[in-house]
Amino acid sequence: METKQRILLCEDDESLGMLLREYLQAKGYDAELYLDGEAGSRAFMKSHYDMCVLDVMMPKKDGFTLAQEIRAISPEVPIIFLTAKNLKEDIFEGFKIGADDYLTKPFSMDELVFRMEAVLRRVKGVKVPVVSQYKLGKFIFDTQRQILSIGEKQVKLTTKESELLGLLCAHANDVLLRELALKTIWIDDNYFNARSMDVYITKLRKHLKDDPTIEINNVHGKGYKLIALDGVEATEQN
Repeated sequence: METKQRILLCEDDESLGMLLREYLQAKGYDAELYLDGEAGSRAFMKSHYDMCVLDVMMPKKDGFTLAQEIRAISPEVPIIFLTAKNLKEDIFEGFKIGADDYLTKPFSMDELVFRMEAVLRRVKGVKVPVVSQYKLGKFIFDTQRQILSIGEKQVKLTTKESELLGLLCAHANDVLLRELALKTIWIDDNYFNARSMDVYITKLRKHLKDDPTIEINNVHGKGYKLIALDGVEATEQN
């Protein structure tokens, strides 16, 4: 069985950090979250990580200082900075320290994962698994072609329908947090995007109604749960 890539995630916004950790775990990474630079530094000294994702502005020790300490110990470990800053001098400072990439908030969680995958392929030659298909009940969901099929019936999903169903499948029989879905697909979790997501959930329910063993339930105050009585099987792209 392939070993999961271990990610050191340092983000002082606890809500965002927990969402990022959950999303990375759903994508197959072993992500550990620390809320300040000192805690992140202690964790790095004690363990091995395949990549570091560091917020720049953190209490006790900022991301740039932490990155310099990491580079002194392990010059080869990839580092991606997350920041609310978009000043060129801050970006230059990050790359001078040795950043492999730099992402400005707000950002799509999918974009972060794509950048992480690109860096891991480039730096470590890691082949990152991509789910090409989910089997849920009688349905086959082709993530690449964005097609949901049952028997001879096929439905071509929109991009957002496909992204949302993919998230639900990744969290099958568990709660998909509304905030996580909004920040992943719509980047912003404002009221209008939340209403838009509700519309897409309704559309997905209609698409899935042909199999009574599959349901999308509301979880009050939290989000949604894709119920798949027989579980969901993921097939990775070769």
